[in-house]
Amino acid sequence: MIALPSSLAWLAALVVGCGPLAAAGFSQPDARTLPNFFVWTDTCNVHVLRDGDAALLINLGEGGVLEHLGEIGVKRVEWVLFTDHHREECQGASKLGPWRERGTQVAVPEAERTLFERPLDFRKMNVSLGDAFTIHGSSFVRPPIQPVPLNRTFTTNDTFVWRGHEFTCIDTRGTSPGGMTYRLRESGRVIAFSGDVMLDGAKMHTWFDTEWDYGFAAGIRALRKSAARLADSDLAWLLPSHGPPVREPRKQLQQYDGKLVRLEKVYMRGYDPEGGSVAYQDKVSNPTVVSNIWQVSPHLFKFKRPNFWPNFSLILSDNGHALLSDCGLLDERMLDTALEGMREHFGLKAIDAIVVSHMHGDHFLEAPHLREKWGAQIWALDRMVDKMEHPEWFDYAAPIQAYGKKAVDGTRVNGVRVDRAFKSGESFMWEGKKFTIDWMPGQTEFALCLHGEIDGRRVAFTGDNIFGDPDDPKQTGHEAMVAHNSAILEEGYIYGAEYLKRLKPDLLMGGHSFVMDRPAKFIERYRKWSYAMRDAFRALSSEQDYRYWFDLFWVRAEPYRSTVRAGEAVELKLEVRNFQPRAQSHRIEIHTPPGLTSEPRMLEGRVAAEARDKFSFRIAAAHDAKPGVRIIAFDITRDGLRQGELFDAILEIQPAKP
Repeated sequence: MIALPSSLAWLAALVVGCGPLAAAGFSQPDARTLPNFFVWTDTCNVHVLRDGDAALLINLGEGGVLEHLGEIGVKRVEWVLFTDHHREECQGASKLGPWRERGTQVAVPEAERTLFERPLDFRKMNVSLGDAFTIHGSSFVRPPIQPVPLNRTFTTNDTFVWRGHEFTCIDTRGTSPGGMTYRLRESGRVIAFSGDVMLDGAKMHTWFDTEWDYGFAAGIRALRKSAARLADSDLAWLLPSHGPPVREPRKQLQQYDGKLVRLEKVYMRGYDPEGGSVAYQDKVSNPTVVSNIWQVSPHLFKFKRPNFWPNFSLILSDNGHALLSDCGLLDERMLDTALEGMREHFGLKAIDAIVVSHMHGDHFLEAPHLREKWGAQIWALDRMVDKMEHPEWFDYAAPIQAYGKKAVDGTRVNGVRVDRAFKSGESFMWEGKKFTIDWMPGQTEFALCLHGEIDGRRVAFTGDNIFGDPDDPKQTGHEAMVAHNSAILEEGYIYGAEYLKRLKPDLLMGGHSFVMDRPAKFIERYRKWSYAMRDAFRALSSEQDYRYWFDLFWVRAEPYRSTVRAGEAVELKLEVRNFQPRAQSHRIEIHTPPGLTSEPRMLEGRVAAEARDKFSFRIAAAHDAKPGVRIIAFDITRDGLRQGELFDAILEIQPAKP
């Protein structure tokens, strides 16, 4: 017997359970009761409802089903209904051309119309915090690489009748911002074509499709409502876009809701994000004669006032030199006034350097201003440097260009040069004191901890990794849990919590004005939370290793955004990561829209156990390619399992040289 991967075992079970298939490649979940219902699987499940020699399809996958419909007696496809915009469900839409000439029509949820018709609206070379369907500039939608012409859209509770088969359209957003389920009563049974609301085993298809905001769980709450709607429908079959069909799914939907409840509870920030009182920010600092500047200890200062969350901490030496941790979210006139006050009342003479805690732009927005006015250098951890200097190369949340900061000459700040890059564990002497910079991930992988002794206490500057009131036993301290930050727990909050437990700081200087005194018990609660968070993710993961399900960067283009002139080519790399303790094989097709070609078109290879590797390819633009942004998609097959166009890159075509 040939052993199938666990991800394919469901298909074998389905074949065994259904008896002889109608045709090779098709299966029938309930051939006796629903003899005209078929399933084809490639990048997703394509559900086929047959009526005579005509058919209606739910989703299309990579379009391979179109070549095989004749095997089940289908000559015409009259409708294709999409449950949502995700590429692996609609990437074959361009193959519908000849069928559409013969009358095939396409319908989608109205809430996702623009994602089908104008996909390039949702991929930008210059991002902003307020861009639609983004988390601080990083997109959480995965539209097709080319527009898909539509014939009809549906809103919730619409009915759609095809050859006497009546569908009810149900709003089941959650894994997609406008996802829809098509419910059908057939042969006395109610079946639901449910997209990716829930997979068999009460699992979620991917985490990153449900991550809609910066750690406030909007996607989770929407998904819970959608699952509840389906649980109330008395379904005989739930027919998801991935994995096996689910017979009589009510019990699983109830289990799913329980898992989502637990996830939401653990996921939400471990402190009160609405708490804006001065006392909440910290209980140890005192006001000074300088407006908005408070003193934590004789040599340690911060900004503070109600409902004000800047990133700024200042260590002042006896001879008037200063070392800063972060500088952002401050009006520069207010900053200048405060520093002049520090000069007058506390003897500030120079700002030697600003140590940036992590890659997010709001922590170094004003650093170039201080470099210009005070000669301050900008220091960072080595693994942060390219994210600060060239954030456009990546698709991470909160890059500096998203904040719309303007330079002195009026141009937009798209990156900030780093003067000194530190390796993790590297120490330096400053004003007679030793400080160390360590890698300390948490909210993001690209972060550091600056620590040293200040006024007789071990002080750790921790950026956005841990916030809250150490004296409140209910608080666990974590900040936003966001995959778009590159935040796998093992190289994020779990690592950071274990690091702080070993470090044993006396005082934590967090980002956004948080100061946490005597944090040992607080750190332990934070550490326990990080493992509970992983448990909640694992309970919902459709992957054996939850990191494939959570991380949207395990296949990643370098750079994510690039440019090419018409008639020329650009070299790119694709980084592929293997989380498994064994070698991993991959086959990645590079799909380009008209006007672009890839050489090679396919990348095949193996990545060693628990490793990463990079593979080069070249994108060429035709001489007559029209200027503008294009999407390149990567159709992934991992260890023999076809997963489709999960990830993408952006390429801007510029006019040809004269």
